[in-house]
This record gives sequence, C-alpha cells and structure tokens, in this order.
Amino acid sequence: MEIQAAIVLVLVFFLMLAMSVPVSFSIISASLLTIIMFLTPGFGMFVSAQKIVSGIDSFTLLAVPFFVLAGLLMSSGGIAKRLINLAMLFLGKVPGSLAMTNIAGNAMFGSISGSGIAAATAIGGVMLPLEEEQGYDKGFSAAVNIATAPVGQLIPPTASFIVYSAASGGVSVAALLMAGWVPGLLWAALCMAVACVYGAKHGYVMKRDKMSAAVIVKTIWEAIPSLFLIVIIIGGILSGYFTPTEASGVAVVYAFLLSVFVYKSIQIKDIPKILVDTAVMTAIVMLIIGASSVLSFVLSFTGLPQAISSLLLGISDNRIVILLIINITLLIVGTFMDMAPALLIFTPIFLPIVKSLGMDPIQFGVMIVMNLSIGTITPPVGNVLFVGCSVARLQVEDVMKKLLPFFAAIVAALMFITFVPGFSMWLPGVLGLLK
Repeated sequence: MEIQAAIVLVLVFFLMLAMSVPVSFSIISASLLTIIMFLTPGFGMFVSAQKIVSGIDSFTLLAVPFFVLAGLLMSSGGIAKRLINLAMLFLGKVPGSLAMTNIAGNAMFGSISGSGIAAATAIGGVMLPLEEEQGYDKGFSAAVNIATAPVGQLIPPTASFIVYSAASGGVSVAALLMAGWVPGLLWAALCMAVACVYGAKHGYVMKRDKMSAAVIVKTIWEAIPSLFLIVIIIGGILSGYFTPTEASGVAVVYAFLLSVFVYKSIQIKDIPKILVDTAVMTAIVMLIIGASSVLSFVLSFTGLPQAISSLLLGISDNRIVILLIINITLLIVGTFMDMAPALLIFTPIFLPIVKSLGMDPIQFGVMIVMNLSIGTITPPVGNVLFVGCSVARLQVEDVMKKLLPFFAAIVAALMFITFVPGFSMWLPGVLGLLK
C-alpha cells in the first residue's frame, strides 16, 4: 500500500504542476488525495490541519517577511548605481572590467535584495548599456549578468537558509548564513576569471578619465550605507546582540531609514504598495511551508524518502557517484521549481542520505541552495535566465553559447562545495558556530 500511495502522490503532484497549478496547491492536493485514498480520511484531515499550523508556527520563520520587506525597500532604487560605481572604482582598467563590475554589483546587490531576478534587472539594466557603449558583445554582456545574478542567494542576508533551516529540523541559521559567504564569493570569483580572460582576448579595456581624489571619496562614501546593512546584520548576530530573526527586524528599520531619509529613493506614498507586495510574497512562502508540512507527514507514511535513499545506495555505494546524482537531480529541479518549495520538498528526502555519507547538514544546506540557484539560470525554464535575456533584449539562443564558459566555472565551484567541506564549514568553525 505504501508503494501505491507514493505513486499516487508523485503522479498527482507532477500532473498538477504540468497543468500550471501553483506549487502550494499542487502539494496540498496531492497530499490530501493520498490521505483520502490510503489513510483514514477523518484522522488524516485532522493531522493535516495540525501540520499546516505547526509548520508555520516558528519564531525563526518570522525573519522571512522582514527580510522580504528589507529586500524590497533596498531594491526600490538608488542603491544599484552606487554599488556599481564602487565596484567600477576598484576594478579600473582590468581587462573585462565592466563585466567584472557587473559580477561584483550582482553579488553585492543580490545579497542585499535576496533576489536573483532583482539583481539581474537592477544591475543588468545599468551595466548592459555601459558595456555596449564600450564595444562589448551583447551576448557576452548578457551572459555575465545572468550567470552571476543568483550569487546573492548564497551571501547573507538571505531567506533561503532560513527556509532550509525549517525544512531540516532546525539547523543553525547563523551557521548557515556564515557558511554561504565563501561559496558565494567563489562563484563570483571564478566567473570574474572567465570574464577577465574573455576581456583580455577581445581587448575589452575600459576607456575613462583619471578619477580625482574627491570623486573616489564620494563614490566610496555613497556606497558605504548600503553595504553597512550587511555589517549590521552579520555583526549583530555574531556578537550576540540579536538573533537572526531579530536581525531581520533591524534590517527593515535600517533599510527604511536609508531608502526614505538618506537616499530618498522611496516616497512615503510608495510604502503601502511595498507592504502589500511583502504580504503577498510572505503569504506565498508561508502557504508553501504549511503545505510542505502536510507533504512531510504523507511522505513519512509512504516511505518515499527511504525508498529513494535505498535506490540511490543501490545504484552505487560510491560517495562521489551518489552526490553527483543528487546534484544533477537538484539542478534539474531548480529549472522549474522556485527555491522555497524545492527546499521544503527535497531537503527531507536527500538530507538523510547525505548524512549517512558523512556530510554535515550545514554543508548540504549550502550545496542544495547553490544547486537550486544554478537552476534559475539553466534552460529550459530558469526564470533568471529569461529575465536576464529580456533585460538585454536578446533571445535565449543568442546568449547560451556565451553562457557555457560561465556554466563550467559555476559547476567547478559547485564541485568544490560538494566535495571539499572546508569551503562551507571553515568560516562557521572559525566563528565558533558549529556544535
């Protein structure tokens, strides 16, 4: 009966996804149908309702709406240009410097906004015309922007690790946030290396006048307030002044003061719309989390996670092979499923497997978030890929060839994260965040 229940659950879920039913409703529908067919309906419905409530009844999850609101406040204007100017100041006349500036801008802005789409739009919208003016190939410029837009989903503050913590049973959010730094910077650095080599080969050296000391000081001074948000959040968490959840509230206050009173990029009349957008995005995430709690209950009955574990371990007992299979699966999932539902569905399935192979849950958290981030720039359905092409006014096929070297660099970074624990575990260890 468990096998039949698992088949019904999987088939109904993917059938509804194919019919463009929202992920949360697909999860709930598949779970409830399985309960009705294979469990006592009254008992199953009662437990499902309990699971939805208990799934979102978490102090840690309070950080989600606050980080969403802080990201919307910070991405509403004025910040992208300041971060670009800062990156351009340091990269100067390095070959491919404008492309490298795009990468640095995506990393900084993406970490502040927490959104790869926002980074691709805000940073790409400014950088692509500048690169075209300097004679850059449009396909290459678009590829640079697309390949590095999701980097900020690894660099804190990011809500992805909070969702993973909830799905994994309470892995330390502070440790996860610190664990994302090196992998995110590695992703950006390897893509910068590709851009530099390409820029040197094609003579992409920026032509600009020498900057005065006053301009340099002004550029740095204007960018510091935006970057200081990260310092406040990370410094506050590490020093013990506030928890990650409390840090999200501090981020909102700081982002509000900066955007409204310092940069003046947001008017008071814009606040209601931002609050509504925050409420809508939060409701979507919370509904998915509640639905995934029901799914976890049904999965425990069907034994599907154990079956998948047995299947993978049956294919091979080689740790490298199993981890490669998990990576490939997650890369495929990331092309058609958003980060939050994918984390909530696949963490309970794969986490027991990687733990049996000796991988720490923190390292796996970084690995799964990185995989799903890569999926957003991978055809056929990656949303950041299509947004980036739209910003560049190019077709996907015009960009794919230029993206291939960046994919190679990103996959290399993923392999380092997968097989070398130090890339994820070193910084949390140094900071004393590992139990």
